[in-house]
Amino acid sequence: MDFARTEEQRLLIDTARRVGEKFGLDYWRELDGKKEFPAAIWAEICAAGLCGIAIPEEYGGAGLGMAELAMAVEALCAAGGGSTLSQIFMCNPIFGGITLTKFGTPEMKAELLPRLVNGEAKFAMALTEPDAGTNTLAIKTFARRDGNGWRLNGQKIWITGVPQADKVLVVARTTKAEDVRSKIDGISLFLVDRDRAGITHQAIDKVGTNTLPSSFVFFEDARIEGHELVGNLDGGFRQLLDVLNTERIVTSSGLVATAELAIRLAVTYAKDRKVFNDTPIGAYQGVQFPLAEAHIQAECARLMNHKAATLYDQGQPYGSEANMAKWLAGHAAGLATDRAIQTLGGMGYAKEFHVERLWRDARLFRFAPVAEEMVLNFVAQHDLGLPRSY
Repeated sequence: MDFARTEEQRLLIDTARRVGEKFGLDYWRELDGKKEFPAAIWAEICAAGLCGIAIPEEYGGAGLGMAELAMAVEALCAAGGGSTLSQIFMCNPIFGGITLTKFGTPEMKAELLPRLVNGEAKFAMALTEPDAGTNTLAIKTFARRDGNGWRLNGQKIWITGVPQADKVLVVARTTKAEDVRSKIDGISLFLVDRDRAGITHQAIDKVGTNTLPSSFVFFEDARIEGHELVGNLDGGFRQLLDVLNTERIVTSSGLVATAELAIRLAVTYAKDRKVFNDTPIGAYQGVQFPLAEAHIQAECARLMNHKAATLYDQGQPYGSEANMAKWLAGHAAGLATDRAIQTLGGMGYAKEFHVERLWRDARLFRFAPVAEEMVLNFVAQHDLGLPRSY
């Protein structure tokens, strides 16, 4: 077991940090207020080669692994963006990059991966439905055969980054649930144009992650061409697991970074703030201990996430580790942002001091992209050998 970073990893982290610091806290506060997509920093991220870290070299990427991607996302998010920036990596290097690299046709890869790497193409994934939620096997969106393609009908909810996306990875049934041998069969993945006839979307007004919109998406007899199938017809659920578990890794990276950033802001304030005498409040154990505990939790989440990423890169099972890292990171970010606000007192509630944005954004990730209760279900069943509980 080796925790030392390679020279290449150190350079990558340094590059990511410098890009992130170029767009600091004030940049994110302004965009959060405007509910505006962070186009400038994403263009810089792509120009620096950070979007293509885990994309094969033949398509313009760096050909590195999930561990390097996790480290870079941490450094970027800790510089100011927090967890909402990691969502853009979920949409692009994961929903677009991992899906195409592992399951795309040669034509798809040649057309889209270079455009993803340089920032020309953006992606979203349409999975969650109003009546299905976490239960993907209960989705009702259906693609019925139509000549050499399909016609798509259904509704999705809480789909991230739709207005910015060029392509949407749609998860749909292609065989009805009652007609399949196994309940995990009959689901397929399609990569379709976001602006295609029959596809509409509507933004959801929400409490946080304002720089990346969430939307309802409606499919009304939208045409899918035969070449837009990703991977195996009716075998999409198995493929989806790899996409979702790598999504966990990137999410956890952003949450660990959020905790790091919130604690740093709290520590800086606590070193300067004096109330009853000339002693800064940071000297009081009542301030120190909550922040130290949050730091410990964040570091444990970071280590578990790096383990999950390393196992993925080695081709070993990593689902348990990815889920456990997500559970830990969600709690760590929630604890760190809450305790940072408590440290700052009234100023923690003010937008000027940035922590409230980190707190609002991080709260999402206790139940998304997987609810912490479902992580506990997974661990109880797969790691402890307990009976399935749902």
